[in-house]
Amino acid sequence: MINISTALLWGFFATLVLSTIVRAAREYGISRMDIPLMVGLMVTPDRDRARMYGFLIHLVNGWILSLLYAAFFTSVGLTTWWLGILLGLAHGIFVLVIGMPLLPGMHPRMASAANGPDPTRRLEPPGFLALNYGRRTPIITLLAHGVYGFILGVFY
Repeated sequence: MINISTALLWGFFATLVLSTIVRAAREYGISRMDIPLMVGLMVTPDRDRARMYGFLIHLVNGWILSLLYAAFFTSVGLTTWWLGILLGLAHGIFVLVIGMPLLPGMHPRMASAANGPDPTRRLEPPGFLALNYGRRTPIITLLAHGVYGFILGVFY
């Protein structure tokens, strides 16, 4: 049986840590990816409010995913740090290989590889492995998701 309260507690913490890693990488020039801005601009054109909305949406997504991680751990009957890291890396690979390239198709304020520049302020498309946001973006994304999985694997 899934322990929902434990999954949500550690999912909240793991999402905060993941978000902090990605934000720090942006501030240190390792990556140009700004998850709160990207997600927030899906719901508002106001770039200042977008970061707040995006952070909250990302936090809720982290909670939902923590329930999926907990379901996985429960179904295999094993919860360990290394299984959490493996699950986090698989999650990160999915984000980079499938999620990021699909983002321009569902994002109202993001350019795509198929359309050229226009006079509006649009987000740059992430591209495959989010490489448009920097060569080290995939590494940071995998690291952050691995840490997310590690936290859930250890504390769930």
